[in-house]
Amino acid sequence: MGIFDIIGPVMIGPSSSHTAGAVRIGAFARMLLGTTPSSAVIQLHGSFAATGEGHGTPLALLAGLLGLAPDDERIPTAEALAGQKGLVYRFEPVDLGDVHPNSVRLRLESAGTVLQLCASSVGGGRILVWNIDGFEVDLEGDYPTILLIYPDRPGAVAIVSAILANAALNIATIKTHRDIRGGQALMTVELDAEPPASVLESLRFLPQFEQVRFLPSLGFGG
Repeated sequence: MGIFDIIGPVMIGPSSSHTAGAVRIGAFARMLLGTTPSSAVIQLHGSFAATGEGHGTPLALLAGLLGLAPDDERIPTAEALAGQKGLVYRFEPVDLGDVHPNSVRLRLESAGTVLQLCASSVGGGRILVWNIDGFEVDLEGDYPTILLIYPDRPGAVAIVSAILANAALNIATIKTHRDIRGGQALMTVELDAEPPASVLESLRFLPQFEQVRFLPSLGFGG
């Protein structure tokens, strides 16, 4: 256990789980979308729904979607900032089933691009993203991550591994997730270092992959 797990992150707000973790979830979703969303449906589960208002959870999630860090003094003004940025949002309670009580489902839109993401704040400001666009995943945002959507066919992992090896990039984890055999698949590749733009361009150029997204490390001291 590291010191971060004991004392929590540097943050604005009363609770590392309800505030710092919520900011990181919003930031993760924003970076995966690639921009500040124009609209957001934010569905709160469990204690996020029951006690989140008192802990500033809605403001924290908005702050993350706007690109603020957990220690940004503007977090209490997130509603006003959202209005300035043209972010239209609404909060709803939801039952996500047998998941961590500090959980949320986000549905974001920007310029025709839609992203749905489910995540939990698991303590000490740390998060677990467990569903992206219907695919079960297991991401914490601690590593630079490439996400690729493609038809479930043999050879995809070998292609990605070869491109990353040629760029001298070390893979921390590589996982594939699919809806059904032979259907759509999502590959998540966590790296020890951020890839150069040329690597991402190479992956996007390949016909095997329908979508390639990149998520930098959140880098909030976690």
